[in-house]
Amino acid sequence: MFDLSQAAPRAAKLTALGIGVALLATACGGSSTPSQTGSSSAAAAGISCPAPSAGAGAGNSQAATNTGPVPPSTTTTATPLKLGSLLPTTGSLAFLGPPEIAGVNLGIKEVNDAGGVLGAPVSVVHRDSGDTKTDIATQSTTALLGQGVSAVIGAASSGVSKTVINQITGAGVIQFSPANTSPDFTTWDDKGLYWRTAPSDVLQGKVLGNYMATCGAQTVGMIVLNDAYGTGLQKNVKAAFEAAGGKVVAEELFNEGDSQFSSQVDKVIAAKPDAIALITFDQAKSIVPLITGKGIKPTQLFMVDGNTSDYSKDFQAGTLKGAQGTIPGTFAKDAFKQKLLAIDPALKDYSYAGESYDAVNLIALASEAAKSTKGTDIAAKLKDVSEGGEKCTDFASCVTLLRQGKDIDYDGQSGPVTFSDAGDPTEAYIGIYEYQDNNTYKPVREEFGKL
Repeated sequence: MFDLSQAAPRAAKLTALGIGVALLATACGGSSTPSQTGSSSAAAAGISCPAPSAGAGAGNSQAATNTGPVPPSTTTTATPLKLGSLLPTTGSLAFLGPPEIAGVNLGIKEVNDAGGVLGAPVSVVHRDSGDTKTDIATQSTTALLGQGVSAVIGAASSGVSKTVINQITGAGVIQFSPANTSPDFTTWDDKGLYWRTAPSDVLQGKVLGNYMATCGAQTVGMIVLNDAYGTGLQKNVKAAFEAAGGKVVAEELFNEGDSQFSSQVDKVIAAKPDAIALITFDQAKSIVPLITGKGIKPTQLFMVDGNTSDYSKDFQAGTLKGAQGTIPGTFAKDAFKQKLLAIDPALKDYSYAGESYDAVNLIALASEAAKSTKGTDIAAKLKDVSEGGEKCTDFASCVTLLRQGKDIDYDGQSGPVTFSDAGDPTEAYIGIYEYQDNNTYKPVREEFGKL
């Protein structure tokens, strides 16, 4: 059990745990030798990535879920569980807002369909996080805390979370991000109140760095957003790529709010890399045309979760055909997509929807386990409901087991979750996607790793 009295600082616990990423998949072996079996994108500048995995992105089945009536809670609460969301509807990550908000709303719906938490329905208040160019997140956080929320789901941006984490956790409220990947949060002095379902960029960086080497790249150039997310991911991509025998020949930074990227693009192209990694948010809309306009083939481009998005309305057909990107989390299953579309029929992206849905379920289940809707009490049970007990995959099944006096191990839509003492997932999937002629992307393989 997670003892809050021993929760801060977490750095000591991290040292005891140690960090070692063990990739268990076969595609990212770290070899710099081009694969003999290329993907649908033809080899360009020595780039030939492995063929898609069999059944990549298929709607694989989940473990059995609850089909019978949910027993009533033996404990009721006079203070119903209230959640807040701090997710982007404006700013450079606004494309992530719709799937994340849909994931939260689907989770709330299913919890309430099963009778709610501690005998009362759960409610949610949504607020915009904006991005680091504005003060929207601080204003939204103040409003959420003023409404008495027990937990805030968000922000998506690591940079934005850094501006509000002390405000949220200092109020005794859980901050639970579905998309923060900066390694900095692992050792943050958050009094045990910061949690996330997205894995640290130690994992995404290792997967992307190894994957570029597996695709045959021997040299890489990077264009990087100069914030906690961008530079943290840059560091881990570089370490993995160089460990695989490659060389990073150019690293060009830009700041949030910049609108001109010609200098960075020219310097990276002048270094003549085999591949270019774009570690950005929606600045990719401006950067990609500059790169491809200078003769770089899309098959040389590797993107990340901050910019792997639908560009069908932004670029001419074929602009990104063969480019690849990584997004933490397992591929969204068909049945889950249909549930999300019932919540928001306009959805085009599903990035971090599973992580957002899982955040709601884990908070609700930890509240049931704690028999309390107080943030610090819920935080003390989050690790318990993620590991070591009977497997279950949705709120109804899991809360039924809890109310029968059983220990549970929640495995969600984003993967197995399983928290460390630092509030990080200790194991996760990273999905690899390839762009099609219409500038939308499809899954080609996923890598599983442990931290």
